[in-house]
Amino acid sequence: MRVVLHVSLPVENFNKAVLDGTAGPKLKAILEQIKPEAVYFCAKDGKRGGFVVADLKDPSDMPRLGEPWFLAFDATVEILPAMTPEDLAKAGLEEIAKKWK
Repeated sequence: MRVVLHVSLPVENFNKAVLDGTAGPKLKAILEQIKPEAVYFCAKDGKRGGFVVADLKDPSDMPRLGEPWFLAFDATVEILPAMTPEDLAKAGLEEIAKKWK
């Protein structure tokens, strides 16, 4: 299942990693492990962070996706199920709508 991770990096912890030179290598190692489909870094709510699109083969994969962020940066991570337009087309919205009219 495709998921979107919203990662929020605490300012103080990430500042330390930037200043001591470990932020880049840690980010690279996390992304190499996760093997994301896409990654978009941004600032949200005054914090650095980003959105990572990845494949969740099984619920037991959640720690593989989230723990590196927690352990490396004390980050906050949300894991959100996501669909492509093709996935949504297969969802049967018309049938669902008929049932709930």
